[in-house]
Amino acid sequence: MSLDFVRYANCWEDADVLCEALAPSGGRRILSVASGGDNSLALAADGADVVAADLSTAQIACVELKRAAFMRLDHESVLAFLGVTPSEERRSVYRSLEKDLTPLSRAFWRAHGADVERGILESGKFEGYFRLFRKYVLPLVHTRRAVEALLEERSRSAREEFYERKWNSIAWRLMFRVFFSRFVMGRLGRDPEFFRYVEGSVADRILARTRYAFTVLPTHDNPYLEYVMTGGFSRALPRYLRRERFEAVRDGLGRLTLHAGPVEEAASVHGGSGFDGFNLSDIFEYLDPATCSRIYGALLNSARSGARLAYWNMLARRRRPEELGGRVRELEDESRRLFERDRAFFYSAFVIEEVTG
Repeated sequence: MSLDFVRYANCWEDADVLCEALAPSGGRRILSVASGGDNSLALAADGADVVAADLSTAQIACVELKRAAFMRLDHESVLAFLGVTPSEERRSVYRSLEKDLTPLSRAFWRAHGADVERGILESGKFEGYFRLFRKYVLPLVHTRRAVEALLEERSRSAREEFYERKWNSIAWRLMFRVFFSRFVMGRLGRDPEFFRYVEGSVADRILARTRYAFTVLPTHDNPYLEYVMTGGFSRALPRYLRRERFEAVRDGLGRLTLHAGPVEEAASVHGGSGFDGFNLSDIFEYLDPATCSRIYGALLNSARSGARLAYWNMLARRRRPEELGGRVRELEDESRRLFERDRAFFYSAFVIEEVTG
C-alpha cells in the first residue's frame, strides 16, 4: 500500500459525533489518527492535548499545511486557500506558509503544486474517486437539478417520498452497484488491501447506508453528503471549518502534536501519564484479528482508567478483542445513539468502548 500521496484530504468521519463521544476538554489527552487532520484539529479546539499519528508522511504534510493556514490566515482566507471558496492566489499564499512546515512537508507540497493551486481539500485519492463519480457517473442517472432537489431542506416524510419517487431508480441502483463495488472502489477510491477482511456485497451495504442518509438524516446541512454530490461545502462545513469554531481551532494549534508513524508507536512515545481518549478512525477494518489485538493491547497500555476508544466499522465488524474484554466495556447504548446521528454515512457502526481498569 503506497503512502507517498494524500489518500484522504478530508476526514470522512463525523467530528460532531466524535467530540461528543470523547468529550475533549482542558487537561484531557487524546491520541488521534491524523488522516486529513480535520478531526484532530476539532478535538484540540475543544481543549484537549492531541497527538495525531499517521503512517503516511503525505497525510502528515496535509495536516501541517492546514495547521499553518489556521495559524497565519483569517477565516475567509483559510476557506479560500483550502479550496472551499474560489481563489487565484493559493500558490502565493502557500509561499507565505512554507516557513511553518517541516522540510519533509515542504518538499512534498513543492512537488504537488497543482494540488495547492486547486485547493488541497481536493488533493486526496478518495476525493478524486468522488470527483469521477460526480463528473462521469452521476450525470448518467440524475440531473444537476435532481441533485439540488436532493439537498433541499425537507421533513423526513418528504425526504422519504422524494427518495422513493424521484431518486431510487433502477438506473441509480445499477450504477451504484458497479461504481461502489469492491473492485472499482478498491482501485479508484481506497486500496484493494482495505477489503481483505470484508465479506459480502460492498455496494449493497453502502447503498443501504446511503438510503439512510438521504431519508432519515437531514440532507440540507450534511457536509459529507454535499461534498460527495457537489464537490464542495457551500451549504454546510465540517466542524473544524465553521466560522464559530475558528478561534477555538486556532487556539488549539499549540495543543496538537504530530507523529509520523503507527498509532501504537505514538502511544508508546507520547504516552507519558496516559491518554483519556483515542480517535482510531476505522484502522481495525484493514487488519487481521491478531494484529488488531496487538495494537489494541498496546493502546490500552497507554490508557488511563475511564479512557474511551472511539472507532468506526465500515464493512468488517471489529470490536474489543475477546481476550481483553476484562479491561474494557462497550458503551452500546451511547454508540448506537450517536451512530443514528452520524452524517458520514458510509459506515456500518460507530463503536465507543471504555477502559475499566
